[in-house]
Amino acid sequence: MSNPSPSPGSCRFADYFVLAGIDTDSGLEPDELSGENFDQSPLRRTFKSKVLAHYPQNVEYNPFDQDAVNMLCMPKGLSFKTQAENRDPQFHAFLITREDGSRTYGFVLTFYEEVTCRQICSAMQTLYQMHNVEQCSSVYASSSCSMDSLASSIDEGDSSSQVKMQRYNSYDIGRDTLYVSKCICLITPLPFVQACRKFLQQLHKAVSSQQTPPLPLESYIHNILYEVPLPPPGRSLKFSGVYGPIICQRPGPTELPLFDFPLREVFELLGVENLVQLFTCVLLEMQILLYSQDYQRLMTVAEGITALLFPFQWQHVYVPILPASLLHFLDAPVPYLMGLQSKEPNDRSKLELAQEANLCFVDIDNHFIDLPEDFPQFPNKLEFIQEISEVLLQFGIPPEGNLHCSESAAELQNLVLDELVHDKKNGNLTSTTINMYELLKGNETLARLQALAKRTGVSVEKMEIAAPLEKERDTRCQCSEEELRDYKLAVQLREVFAKRFTQMFADYEAFVIQPAQDMESWLTNREQMQNFDKASFLSDQPEPYLPFLSHFIETQMFATFIDNKIVSLWEEKDPLLRVFDSRIEKMKIYNVRVPTIRTSNYQKCTILKEAAQAIEQRLVKIDHTAIHPHLLDMKIGQGKYEQGFFPKLQADVLATGPTNNNRWANRGATAQRRKDRLRQHSEHLALDNDLKEKYMQEARSLGKSLRQPKLSDLSPAVIAQTNWKFVEGLLKECRIKTKRMLVEKMGHEAVELGHGEANITGLEENTLIASLCDLLERIWSHGLLIKQGKSALWSHLVHYQECEEKREAILDIPVGIGPERRKSESGLILPSLKVSLIHDMRHVQQMSEIKTDVGRARAWIRLSLEKKVLSQQLKQLMFNQSLIKKLYKRYAFLRCEEEKEQFLYHLLSLNAVDYFCFTSVFTTIMIPYRAVIIPIKKLSNSITTSNPWISVSGELGGTGVMQVPKNLLEMTFECQNLGKLTTVQIGHDNSGLLAKWLVDCVMVRNEITGHTYRFPCGRWLGKGVDDGSLERILVGEVITPVVEEDLSKQCRTPPQLRSPTVARRLSITSLGGKAGKPNAGQIQEGIGESINNIVKHFHKPEKERGSLTILLCGEYGLVSALEQVFHHGFKSVRLFQKNVFIWDFLEKAVTYFETAEEEESQVNLLEGKRCAETSRSLCQYVNAINTAPRNIGKDGKLQLLVCLGARDHLLHQWIPLLAECPVISRMYEDGALLRDRATVNTLIRVLQTLHDFNITLETSLVKGIDV
Repeated sequence: MSNPSPSPGSCRFADYFVLAGIDTDSGLEPDELSGENFDQSPLRRTFKSKVLAHYPQNVEYNPFDQDAVNMLCMPKGLSFKTQAENRDPQFHAFLITREDGSRTYGFVLTFYEEVTCRQICSAMQTLYQMHNVEQCSSVYASSSCSMDSLASSIDEGDSSSQVKMQRYNSYDIGRDTLYVSKCICLITPLPFVQACRKFLQQLHKAVSSQQTPPLPLESYIHNILYEVPLPPPGRSLKFSGVYGPIICQRPGPTELPLFDFPLREVFELLGVENLVQLFTCVLLEMQILLYSQDYQRLMTVAEGITALLFPFQWQHVYVPILPASLLHFLDAPVPYLMGLQSKEPNDRSKLELAQEANLCFVDIDNHFIDLPEDFPQFPNKLEFIQEISEVLLQFGIPPEGNLHCSESAAELQNLVLDELVHDKKNGNLTSTTINMYELLKGNETLARLQALAKRTGVSVEKMEIAAPLEKERDTRCQCSEEELRDYKLAVQLREVFAKRFTQMFADYEAFVIQPAQDMESWLTNREQMQNFDKASFLSDQPEPYLPFLSHFIETQMFATFIDNKIVSLWEEKDPLLRVFDSRIEKMKIYNVRVPTIRTSNYQKCTILKEAAQAIEQRLVKIDHTAIHPHLLDMKIGQGKYEQGFFPKLQADVLATGPTNNNRWANRGATAQRRKDRLRQHSEHLALDNDLKEKYMQEARSLGKSLRQPKLSDLSPAVIAQTNWKFVEGLLKECRIKTKRMLVEKMGHEAVELGHGEANITGLEENTLIASLCDLLERIWSHGLLIKQGKSALWSHLVHYQECEEKREAILDIPVGIGPERRKSESGLILPSLKVSLIHDMRHVQQMSEIKTDVGRARAWIRLSLEKKVLSQQLKQLMFNQSLIKKLYKRYAFLRCEEEKEQFLYHLLSLNAVDYFCFTSVFTTIMIPYRAVIIPIKKLSNSITTSNPWISVSGELGGTGVMQVPKNLLEMTFECQNLGKLTTVQIGHDNSGLLAKWLVDCVMVRNEITGHTYRFPCGRWLGKGVDDGSLERILVGEVITPVVEEDLSKQCRTPPQLRSPTVARRLSITSLGGKAGKPNAGQIQEGIGESINNIVKHFHKPEKERGSLTILLCGEYGLVSALEQVFHHGFKSVRLFQKNVFIWDFLEKAVTYFETAEEEESQVNLLEGKRCAETSRSLCQYVNAINTAPRNIGKDGKLQLLVCLGARDHLLHQWIPLLAECPVISRMYEDGALLRDRATVNTLIRVLQTLHDFNITLETSLVKGIDV
């Protein structure tokens, strides 16, 4: 929300004084909008209230909104009580947010007056008579069983309590005195809570007290309306109430913004842990619902939590006190922060909410918070809670919250320090320095945190905890000790929170993308522009911060913060931004640091004492004193009143203020005019103001225009228009989110199209997908009628599943599993995997790891997104019209036909990119796989009499060796999620007559996600054929699935243009192609590119790197590139019908080195000891591979040698050794690359770049090799 600042032109302390209550002329009118149940007794019902008077009639800069003020002064209408009930006055605050985001504050004191109107008393008596008749008839109509239970419950009850309840719930005109609520209210531009509370309480005391006030009430009201100015920034002000002086103070321009609500009470009501969790939910822009019987508690918690957001501001719907007539706003499918009054202490179960998947429910009275599932924790949470707890304990407040939080707000305020001193749990205070551990012994919450903090290496030093400074207190302080204590506590707590953001975003300005155009162009194109380098910012942050920060920088409050930073190039800085930037500058000066890689070391706030002193100084030395109330020009006899009744005020003396002697107003107006002149001279105002406002509104949040529901018009047309805005906003949000996901995912293609960053980290991808899940939940909760559980989407899916299963039972057709494609005669293709919504739901329902409906819905979304069927399956769900009509109201998003089509179109665009968001998140689930071995049909070699086996490995693990059933080329198996598949080992035992086997490839499919991997082979398996290998390691990649015909028919858009696969992006056009052998230049280029891909792999964050095996052993990997080098100029003629392989050359070279080592000439030949060590290492590795208990062929052995050489950084030493070996002249032609010194030197330099990286090989590659 906007920073508390007065409206332009406002320089008065208060704009309006309001009196609201019962209109005796219209009598009792039921308040239909409040939704009260008429089964309740008449005293428990609510009736329409009315603004009886307000002074002045209107203020130009703050027009009076009578309906809104009436609704917020008495959110539940009039309340009636009898003399038997408690009628203590109650204070609460409210706010109204204008369309431009500025605020007006209201402060209300509600009290009870005796009803003197005979007609109203008679009407109440009549209502009770009717109510009693209805109750009797309903009792007689009930069953005898219920009568028995009623009788037993009455027998069990205490007779005195029965009498008491009867007195509370009855009214007899002859016996009882009837009272009705009335309120007095101040409307002010700034939230001076304590000053307004005191003024209203003194005003009410003047009416209820037997002693008459010194002056007529009009004098005091006139004084505060017209003669008391706003205190200037950084100053304090004293003005007069009815019975004593009232003090208020305003922070200076470099201090935290004005906040006058008791922050102490927020921590007492919630406790530190709950508050930090709530604070995190607010930062991540979840839906926040506050719940309490006390209006002031709702307002205090809402204002307290938003004040702690500095320098950020809540940008969405903000209604701290939601009137009963606006309960339909709880269905809003946008982030909101709302407060709802509970009718009874424990009626949470009666509250039905459409949207709960992303809801943070805060039951203030019961010290309870119900959090959304699976959201990131605030950085350094333990140390943060520790620091807050230390501040609270210094003021004698228990960090776990006040034990008396269920009592009334007035009782909470009367808990004084003396009571806390004798209670060790509440931080027993001593005047000596004590160790923090001593305090923790009696405090379970802190003890647990202390243990965790100790394990993480956070030290807790001794600290001074003493009774709050009574001896040190300056006797000249103008406010009470308790007030001063609250002020100092609040500012110190706010400084602790502000310090967190100062540390986390100390270098944010370095990542702001400054616009190259003028303000008008920037505002016009705001939506298409990237304003913040998110990827670079995240890469500069400590690892523990990333889960939270990656979510937070996607919020509207952060986007608005960055927008304000850019707009400050042309305009005056936003006040919050100015304070925040000055603090960062000061921190950098003190720390003498330059932007570097940030650390996660926790830094405590060091300015707590200074912040408290600034406030204390203002309260000790009052800067300004307002004019004292005085007699007004009133007629004789006016201004009198009857005790206990607030009088009808004289309107003519309160309608206008004094015309002279108002220098502070003139000074304010002069300063405003000077400011306006400067603004008009600035260049940016060449832009038309209306156009600028339009652009700014569109550039900001979708729900911003709905921050404060319009209270003055609640007609069905307005409600329908509001819902239409929600529908439009959801559609726009869907378009923005899907576009962002596409742009971030498309990588290099996106850069070529001019869309910004070239890569997306897994962290960012996960954040964007979580954001999409949240959006889908909000869409499915809009206008919902029937829901099971917390997830609206999963509830709809379950209803759909039930309908389909009923249809299955009637028609006797299996649901969700279509006919599989018939295998070919040789059984060599994978049967098609039917796309089925129900089938995917059953997979998710079988996942025992997921315990909640919200989790199941998110798993189903991720699975559908990975399978590229999200749009198709949601269409299937959304176009079951009978079910939609049953579950949703007419105005719901899911019943807006045109918007549904556009929504599905945006989701369909996500099919253009590949996601592994299900596979990579649910790593421990059991997944069924299907594998097919496809031989090359050549004579009878498509089958083998041997016993074949395969072993499948992925990024998350491997299956181990699995025997393939004889005479079958297909098998299914289930194992824990392997992740993305990387290698398949295939082999056989060489038994039987037809032991030789020519394999084309192996296909493996994940039966849940449908991802299919192809592992090409194209080689023989068998002794005496090819290179004599009985097993091979195959490296493969995921292949593009064939889109079924029925899928394309359902889609109105043309087939999507697919992104090239990773393999295509890495490919070298002619390397290894069939068009002919590559030339020397192409081979050298291939080496460079394969090395370059490995280097880029290691420069990515560790969690984003993917498979190194593909880069080493894949089609265009390092092994393949080095094979081309070794094959160039190789004399591979057959000797006696036997092929010669590169491995043969290596074995001959090893034999030579082993022989040469025994001869005397070895030193001259090998150039010293270093070369001798290199030759020994080569011999060791070749011999280890040859003696390994594996049946791999010669090409497989070469692959192993290259991988091991890369791992141990030996390749650059082996290459020159082999190039100098005499064997090379016999086995290579003169023009071979290995015989060219310049080429070999280049190859050595390129291979040396791998020295900086720690290469780890998959177990499947090096199994059985001991080097």
